[in-house]
Amino acid sequence: MSSVITSRRYASALLSAAEEGNFLDQIVEELQVIKVVLEHSRDLVQALRSPLVKGDKKIHILEDIFRDSIGEKMFIFLKLIARKKRAGLLPEIIDEFQVLLDEKRGIINVDISSAVKLSDEQSSELVNRLEVYTGKKIRPRMALDEGLIGGVSVKIGDTIFDGSISHQLQRFRQALVTEKA
Repeated sequence: MSSVITSRRYASALLSAAEEGNFLDQIVEELQVIKVVLEHSRDLVQALRSPLVKGDKKIHILEDIFRDSIGEKMFIFLKLIARKKRAGLLPEIIDEFQVLLDEKRGIINVDISSAVKLSDEQSSELVNRLEVYTGKKIRPRMALDEGLIGGVSVKIGDTIFDGSISHQLQRFRQALVTEKA
């Protein structure tokens, strides 16, 4: 079974349990703590993924690291994935959990690239228009891309809306080449 499918199943189970038990906010906070630690410790991730480190040892490692920062319900989950030999998937499980939570809450991530830094007013207006267009809450990820010359490029999932000057020039160039042929 692929790691994506497995990660999604564990994330879905954790999300369902957290919702049913009314401790979703706690789980979200604790997963964020775990994610930050994993992002800053390659050694920990490697230990969790190593087949040479037994499940019980992984449980002890996780307990030592997170003893003071997560609750009993999260420890139960961590012990479960360690016993099932899935501790190495913890970063992916956390990512899948966030994706499922965003889907449930109607939030989508949108990548917005612009040639120059947008003002707060421009950013807000763009986000509002995208929310109306998609019918969902937008989590914008802003980036500067000097290669755009001017304008804005927006990526929502697999769809790209390219309103940049460089894209318009490229389309104009293609139209001229097609016309000559």
